[in-house]
Amino acid sequence: MSACTPARTSDTTRTERVHPPHSPPPAPRRRFGLAGADVSASIAVFLIALPLSLGIALATGAPLQAGLVAAAVGGLVAGRLGGSALQVSGPAAGLTVVTADLIHRYGWRTTCAITVLAGAAQLGLGCLRVARSALAVSPAVVHGMLAGIGVTIAVAQLHIVLGGTPQSSVLANLRALPAQLAGLQPAAVTVSVLTLALLLLWPRLPGRTGRLLRAVPAPLVAVAAATAVAALAGLALPRVELPSWRSHALPALPEGPVLGLIAAVLTITLVCSVQSLLGAVAVDKLVASRSGPGARIHRSDLDRELLGQGAANIVSGALGGLPVAGVAVRSTANVRAGAVSRNSTMLHGVLVVVAALLMVPLLELIPLASLAALVMAVGVQMVSLHHIRTVTRHREAVVYAATTLGVVFLGVLQGVAMGIAVAVAVALNRLAHTRVTHFEEEGVHHVRVRGQLTFLAVPRLSRVLHLVPHGSHAVVELDGSFMDHAAYESLQDWQKTHTAQGGTVDLTGRREGVRLDGAPAEAHPGTPPAGTAGTALAGPPRTAAGTPGGYQLAHGIEAFQRDTAPLVRGELARLAREGQRPSQLFLTCADSRLVTSMITSSGPGDLFVVRNVGNLVPLPGAEGGDDSVAAAIEYAVDVLKVRSVTVCGHSGCGAMQALLGSEPGRARTPLRRWLRHGLPSLERMADAERPQPRLAGRSPADAVEQLCLTNVVQQLEHLRAHESVARALREGALELHGMYFHVGEAQAYLLTGADGADAGEEDRLFDRVRATGLPG
Repeated sequence: MSACTPARTSDTTRTERVHPPHSPPPAPRRRFGLAGADVSASIAVFLIALPLSLGIALATGAPLQAGLVAAAVGGLVAGRLGGSALQVSGPAAGLTVVTADLIHRYGWRTTCAITVLAGAAQLGLGCLRVARSALAVSPAVVHGMLAGIGVTIAVAQLHIVLGGTPQSSVLANLRALPAQLAGLQPAAVTVSVLTLALLLLWPRLPGRTGRLLRAVPAPLVAVAAATAVAALAGLALPRVELPSWRSHALPALPEGPVLGLIAAVLTITLVCSVQSLLGAVAVDKLVASRSGPGARIHRSDLDRELLGQGAANIVSGALGGLPVAGVAVRSTANVRAGAVSRNSTMLHGVLVVVAALLMVPLLELIPLASLAALVMAVGVQMVSLHHIRTVTRHREAVVYAATTLGVVFLGVLQGVAMGIAVAVAVALNRLAHTRVTHFEEEGVHHVRVRGQLTFLAVPRLSRVLHLVPHGSHAVVELDGSFMDHAAYESLQDWQKTHTAQGGTVDLTGRREGVRLDGAPAEAHPGTPPAGTAGTALAGPPRTAAGTPGGYQLAHGIEAFQRDTAPLVRGELARLAREGQRPSQLFLTCADSRLVTSMITSSGPGDLFVVRNVGNLVPLPGAEGGDDSVAAAIEYAVDVLKVRSVTVCGHSGCGAMQALLGSEPGRARTPLRRWLRHGLPSLERMADAERPQPRLAGRSPADAVEQLCLTNVVQQLEHLRAHESVARALREGALELHGMYFHVGEAQAYLLTGADGADAGEEDRLFDRVRATGLPG
């Protein structure tokens, strides 16, 4: 679930701004500002971009200045005009071989002209809006690409960390590693170990002092400390060397065979575009996987990204720079460093310009071993164990492995092409490979179909169906999400024939919803949907149950064991081994209409859920308090170390209706004793001096809805009174969120400003969550 960011209201007014329905909110006053997260992220990216840009320029045989030009232009032009806010563009390792070949064939100045023409071609492709085809790429390919680049960078930088020089390829680096280990340089290793130690430990500094120190980015601290130690100790180490700009070459008119030049332009266009678009998709996934402000960043506009990359290549080529593309290493570092807008990318470009022009003496003090350790750490982080587990669970490990190995040993473009080819092969195999089995149990003949039921499986299905004797009872179990027309007709014809001969047929599957004869049947609400094309699955399975409720329970359990258990068994087995590590405590009402996993799109192990009547949080030591809620809060915050707590109310809450209709003097039943913990919410709503929570776009429908909203705000105040929560908030280790779910509209609202220390005294706005996942 997306985290919501605090939104303060004005101190001079206590009225809530409510946007009229169907009208956009007033546009905020435009002003330029830099977030601290963007500044720190830009420095981290700059520290990575500087040595990588020079190294790529050196590897291609281009003037070293060309790498700095491309890095600056990528940050300023592509960063400002591109469609991916957090992607960082510049000279890319995936372009090294292509660019080196062009320089060898046509010379450097003609290569610059080819870069300009490739940028113009990218502008044309962006205008044609063809970039969305990148969305068809398998996530396993994207993660494999990131992992392959990470391995390549880490292995190369390891040589510098040990005091040596990297080779031209991963294989060469691996072959040279034993000799490098035998002749390692103690000074380089010392500086590198210091850098890695600070990178690892700085973000984990505890307490309030640690929280203040963590505002300084770890990469800056690590490199600055390593530089200071190397300078004070007088260590003889290779250091940064910035070239002179006096001999910088600009482009000239292309010279060479026309067909060769056209092929060169198309090659640069293709490689730059594919790498940039795949990088934008990868950045979207990285942003979506992190919590905090990143959740409010819009998904990349791939067509605009293509236009931005084209403009950057035109400018870079015209200024004598290398071709520009989205760079996964720098983009990943930008996201992981906490960047919240495109300002971080642009500021990194400004820093490259400043460094190249004004900071040469200072930068030349930095040991290359320290920068190499920084880059190596980023590369290692790109090989994510979480991604490996995810693709393994989805049976796409072979795609991930093929992409990673292809990127490592062949290059980025070749590796991605290999990954896509393997992904297509896997998809075709799954579509074509269908397992059909037959067995008899207690006089009932079972035909089980595993996989997608297409025309390719019809002969196999027909052979197995004819093994069922005439006049017998048969159960056909369909475990797949797709059935084409040929398979549908084959199964329907067999069912009619078998029934005409005195037999009976029950068809089951992921959805008990439609019969093969087209007659609708009531779908079971607890089973996952399937994408079958008008396919059947009629007739509930035969289960012994004594009551309608018992039948429904047994039927649901059977559907789970048949359809869902095979899909989640691997993940549950992992959770059983590793234990639960939920990221969020979700406290909500016991109302049966609130399905927490559905409205938060969460899975096993994601949420630690506490449910009670009215989503109430008793104050510590309250009369008639319930220690079970306090115990759950303490366990979630102190033991499970959840990063956020959400209180979720909902429309039509029976507990809130009971509070509004309560009469003094009535019998003190357990329910009424429990609802006493909701009386502060009732008093808060009745207090005319306090601002009332509102919904963005409309006023509360009635007093019940107003009380439901007020209750969420009040229970957040109760949460802050618990010692474990208060301590975690002081340490900056916990966020509080308020949520309201309108059952009838299937609409979620997030409370703005839930983390403020005085949040209980501010106006409250519940902001609608759009289909994009963003409040607004």
